Amino acid sequence: MGIVVVVWLLIGAFAAFQRDYFENTPTNCAGAGTVALTVLAGPLNYLGVNPKVADCNLPEPSQ
Repeated sequence: MGIVVVVWLLIGAFAAFQRDYFENTPTNCAGAGTVALTVLAGPLNYLGVNPKVADCNLPEPSQ
């Protein structure tokens, strides 16, 4: 089971690499979310899934 998960994530990382997400992605929450979702989608990326995070709001620390 563990090998299947590792292979799934490697395929997702390769898809993110092919889309140049590791070099041309903005360094903000939405960019990081898009890379993470692409890696988690794994082989589904090759079936037409193209996950993207358009807007990301992180909570601010309390005062």
